[in-house]
Amino acid sequence: MAHAYTPGLKVTNRMKHSAVRMLPIKGDVMVKVGDSVVADQIVAATYMPGDVYPLNMANLLAVPPKDVLSLMMYKEGHKVEKGEPIAETPGIFGKFKKKYNSPYVGTIETVSDVTGQVILRGPDIPVEVKAYITGTVTDVNPEIGCTVESDVAFIQGIFGIGGETCGTIKFAVESSDETLTASSITSDMKGCVVIGGARITDDSIEEARKVGAVALIGGGMDDQDLKEFLGYDLGVAITGSEKKGITVIVTEGFGDIAMANRTFNLLKRFEGHEASVNGATQIRAGVMRPEIIIPIESGDSEVEKEHEGGYLEIGKSLRIIRDPYFGIIGTVKALPSEPHVLGSGSKARVLEVELKTGESVIVPRANVELIEE
Repeated sequence: MAHAYTPGLKVTNRMKHSAVRMLPIKGDVMVKVGDSVVADQIVAATYMPGDVYPLNMANLLAVPPKDVLSLMMYKEGHKVEKGEPIAETPGIFGKFKKKYNSPYVGTIETVSDVTGQVILRGPDIPVEVKAYITGTVTDVNPEIGCTVESDVAFIQGIFGIGGETCGTIKFAVESSDETLTASSITSDMKGCVVIGGARITDDSIEEARKVGAVALIGGGMDDQDLKEFLGYDLGVAITGSEKKGITVIVTEGFGDIAMANRTFNLLKRFEGHEASVNGATQIRAGVMRPEIIIPIESGDSEVEKEHEGGYLEIGKSLRIIRDPYFGIIGTVKALPSEPHVLGSGSKARVLEVELKTGESVIVPRANVELIEE
């Protein structure tokens, strides 16, 4: 029987994991090598320059640009409050003066007597970087960031939304094939990483967000539910920056799909433990997977072989991990031995996938991964 090897999602009960924590610009690193840190601890901080607000003062005061500098009430570098007068015309015989009040809080950065434009700079924006995982600082880059390392149980998902967060693992279902609904969400899940079984519904996400859960994990999700929750069609994008108040991760694919038993049982083993979660996903070049990271103590579990893939064989269940069929589940129908010419004109090894609808599609072998059965 024809077969080929394909990578899959990484699921392991023990591995060494390093999290690199970097500031966008130089700032202060608050830890040193050897320090023990917890997930929500701030390890580095800085300030980003505030927003820029251009004001065409010549037009606002109805004066020539060259007069603007002399009409400003404050010099460059002066901090102003919202509503505070910053410029004033002399008027006529001391009357009919025209004042301009600042519409923003900020600092007068530049005043141009050529364009008549004034630039206000908003307040500096604080930026804080947290450790993300509980562990030990193994490296420090002065003024830039650090590396935190820990022994962890590690699980990759297929798709996620929302960024980094952490909380206590708590189960909302009894089995891996149970649909997660709003009725499964309880008030004691505040601050928790809530684990479902099969499909995550739109109302369960909303209810979890309302009770204050930090993350929701399930096997599958309907793309329409995702659209309802986000309020827009996500399309092809890098996720992780959504500001919805909760991180959501799907471990298997789109649709009513049970969570793999291996994944479900691994999470169950660590119920009550702290987990770090990141829903950021990228499905094009430089693939980025959503992840669930559970720091573990020495001796908590024995090292086992990572589950990262297997052999493609006819009849095997798989998921497609690239557009235009991203997240769709099917089975291997055929494994042609000859390279196939793709729509782009390039050649690649392909396979024929039979979808649950009965339709068959041809996709590159690099665009699929096996599902644990």
